[in-house]
Amino acid sequence: MVKRRPKDTIAAGRRHTVGLKSDGTVTAVGDNKYGQCDVSGWRDMAAVAAGNVHMATNTGNAHTIGLKSDSTVAAVGWNKHDQCDVNDWRDIVAVAAGWRLSVGLKSDGTVVAVGRNNEGQCNVSGWHDMVAIAAGDWHTIGLKWDGTVAAVGNNRYGQCNVSGWRGIVAAAAGYLHTVGLKSDGTVAAVGWNKRDQCDVSGWRGIVAIAAGSYHTIGLKSDGTVAAVGWNEHGQCNVSGWRDIVAVAAGCAHSVGLKSDGTVVAVGDNEYGQCDVGGWRGIQLPGK
Repeated sequence: MVKRRPKDTIAAGRRHTVGLKSDGTVTAVGDNKYGQCDVSGWRDMAAVAAGNVHMATNTGNAHTIGLKSDSTVAAVGWNKHDQCDVNDWRDIVAVAAGWRLSVGLKSDGTVVAVGRNNEGQCNVSGWHDMVAIAAGDWHTIGLKWDGTVAAVGNNRYGQCNVSGWRGIVAAAAGYLHTVGLKSDGTVAAVGWNKRDQCDVSGWRGIVAIAAGSYHTIGLKSDGTVAAVGWNEHGQCNVSGWRDIVAVAAGCAHSVGLKSDGTVVAVGDNEYGQCDVGGWRGIQLPGK
C-alpha cells in the first residue's frame, strides 16, 4: 500500500526552474515573462510545482505553485485560464501543475483542480483515496493508496491507459505520456513514444521518476540517474550525475538535487533555466 505523500522540493517548467530551500523560502531562475519566478516573497513553503509546457514555439507561458506549511497554496505567473486561482484551497498536502492547470491533493484523499478543462483534465471531483498526483500538459494522474492509478484528460496517444497498472508507488506525467514507478523498482510507461520516452522496460532499482515533454528520468537507488527520450538539448546527459536524491524534468531540461543540497541541471538553457549552480540549501525530500 502507498502511504507516502511526496513533497517536491525542486520543479521544472518550460523555461524556468524552482527550488524550495530548507528555510521555507523559494528560489527560481529562468524566463519570468509572466511573473512565474516572482517567488522571492514566499515563506513557510513545504513543496513547489512548475507548470510544464510543451515545446511548441508559440508556448512558454507558465506558472508556479507553492504549497505552504499550513496546507494552503500560493501561485504566481500566467493565469489566463484561472490556473492560479488557488487562494481558497485548504487542507492541501501535495500540488501539481500542468499547462494552464493546477491540481491539489487534499488530506482526505480527494483532489481539486483549476484551469483549462477543454480535455476534461480538471474532472477530478469524483476521485478519492488518492496519495499522490501528477499533471501533464492536458491530462491529470492520481495515484491511489492501493497502488492503482486514475487518469482524466486527453488520451489521444493512450497516455491515460493506466487502469491496468498495479503496485505503483509514484507517477509522473509528461506532454503526451505517463510514467509509473512500481514497488519493485521497475517502471511502466504509456502514451506517445515517438522519441522513445516510454522505453523504460529495462530500468531496475528506480526510486523516483520525472517526465518532461519528450523525455523520462529515473533516479536509481545508488544516487545515479537514467534518462530516455528526446535529447536534442542534452537533457538526457545525466550519466555522470552522482549523489542525487531527487529529480525534476522540464520541457527540455533535467534537474537533479544532490544530497548536499546543491542542484545540477542539463538541457535547454535558452532562458537560464539551468543556471542553478549557485543554489545552496535546497530542501532534501522527506526531511
